[in-house]
Amino acid sequence: MTSPTLVIGSHNAKKGRELAELVAPYGLTAKTLADFPDAPEPVEDGDTFEANARIKATEQARALGQWVIADDSGICVDALGGEPGIYSARFAAMADAGEGDEANNTLLLSKLDGLPPAKRGAHYVAVVALADPTGEVRAETRGECHGRITTERRGANGFGYDPLFELREYHRTFGELGPEVKRALSHRSRAMRQMLPRLVALLK
Repeated sequence: MTSPTLVIGSHNAKKGRELAELVAPYGLTAKTLADFPDAPEPVEDGDTFEANARIKATEQARALGQWVIADDSGICVDALGGEPGIYSARFAAMADAGEGDEANNTLLLSKLDGLPPAKRGAHYVAVVALADPTGEVRAETRGECHGRITTERRGANGFGYDPLFELREYHRTFGELGPEVKRALSHRSRAMRQMLPRLVALLK
């Protein structure tokens, strides 16, 4: 019997790999958008993580005629009133301060410069949406991971703000802890753990 196919609706290769590894033990065949060169790049114009995850999942599912799982995620920093939030990937670009992870991390460090550890609280958010081949959202979950922003980059693992995001109980950043620990503790893995039973029930 052929294993059901699930498309990971992300153009971010590292995020795609992370999600594919989470579903692999359940006997699901995961493909990424790299397998679908004509896949659309939806405009993420929602005003919440939930809205953007739904936009990505539904538009790609309809275009590809496949089950698609998509997430929207970001980091919310207490001292910045929850910013950058849904704009995490474009944080530096929106401030004309460059593009990409390095520029985003540099801008975040500069905005928090001089703040003591007690005022550097932050949390990662991930919302995962699953859409069927008609584009209907069939399941949605949310995961959060709380920590704080360090004063300098630490570790080379992960992506995004991982070198700056310290889990208090470990006194290490996601950049230092490595992929196994991140798979166990991250916002995305927490959202996926809630999603997996629903995913398996729907696809198998």
